Amino acid sequence: MSFIKTKIISFFKLVFPSTYTEAAVFLFFLTCYGILGSYIALHYRIIFDSRIPWDAYFSFDNKSILMTGGSFERHPLSYYFFNWVREFSLFISGGKMDASFRLTLAWLSNMIISLNIIQVFKYLKNIIRLPLWLSVLIILFFGVFSTNIVLSFTPENFTYTLFLLSLYNHYAAIKLRKEEKTPAPALSLAGITIGGLTITNFVKVFIPLLFEKDLFRSWKKFGNAALRVTVAVICFVLLYLNRIDFKYQNIFSKTNQQYEKFSNVESMPAWDMILSFFFGGNILFPGFIMSDKHNMKGFNFKGLYMDLYSSAVPYFFITILLILISWSYFKNFRNKWVQIIIISFAVDIIIHCVMRFGLHTSYIYGGHFVFVYPILLGWLFYAYRSSPKIMSFLTWTLVILFTYLLANNIFRMTEFFWFMENYYQ
Repeated sequence: MSFIKTKIISFFKLVFPSTYTEAAVFLFFLTCYGILGSYIALHYRIIFDSRIPWDAYFSFDNKSILMTGGSFERHPLSYYFFNWVREFSLFISGGKMDASFRLTLAWLSNMIISLNIIQVFKYLKNIIRLPLWLSVLIILFFGVFSTNIVLSFTPENFTYTLFLLSLYNHYAAIKLRKEEKTPAPALSLAGITIGGLTITNFVKVFIPLLFEKDLFRSWKKFGNAALRVTVAVICFVLLYLNRIDFKYQNIFSKTNQQYEKFSNVESMPAWDMILSFFFGGNILFPGFIMSDKHNMKGFNFKGLYMDLYSSAVPYFFITILLILISWSYFKNFRNKWVQIIIISFAVDIIIHCVMRFGLHTSYIYGGHFVFVYPILLGWLFYAYRSSPKIMSFLTWTLVILFTYLLANNIFRMTEFFWFMENYYQ
């Protein structure tokens, strides 16, 4: 019994704030995001409108996800998870899909994104062991990423995926620091939750295992790791097949349809979509464009999308940030924690930039990887902790980037409010 109690306490300490500093950071973001989400939920219907299944803003599928979990080939097990989210929200709202329903959804998203912030903050403080002031600066920078702002009130797969990925990377980093193996139950749970919400993230769960001590020098350790992976894969596959009544042929046909649909958009230059959307739009809001949409049942509505960057400054901002994280990678090339983060990031780069899946709306996929940026920035500062001049240069660079990011994203959110004021009251 004491073993179970210890595990439960450890779990809560991992997931939730466990120090006064972490509690202060959590409450700060919970309050900021909470004010934003509450106002949107109470004054506008954009978070959830039963008539609008998809694309009200930035290609998120709020209603579709909440009611069905999304397409089974991309979100195999999210149906079960969002049943709980929907039923809980209906319980709070008295069975009505009204402002109270939207408010509950917004606060669930707010809680999850704030906990995501805490996971990254803990990583900076406990794994990289940066000074408190520097961890706070990096987390403030991360906190105003467009992905975090939008997901803080958006009931979508990406919201929960972002938290689960940052949580799992923090947990795996702790295990590696202690030179411990990731247990089979934890690995299976991570695979089911992370891969269940978005199947392309399933492979990321196994990346930390590649860096377990002496894995490739001991057949016993390699075999143990292979067994843990096998157990996790079997658990996931059985749940997935059960979800679709074991009609596995549907997976391949639907997957091909989705790939054809989302990878053949030629309306914009690929390099610009990569820079403006994949690397940029999930951090620094570009301008917005509106389009006329319909729900295929006679209801017309307006949709909002991100546009390509229209001036040199945003491109310069993103270029500087990419230089910093590339610098961090090469400087910390032998660092196994950095390698885990980069390999995970490479999975998304291959899917969206090389295979071009969803590249035209790749700003929405930030929920799969934006936590990479603050962690790599943290490792860059760590690498130069004994060099005051470079530390000063990096600090001022980050302060300037943060100032511009904050000003830009606040301005763009005023445009978002104009859109809601005109079309979603």
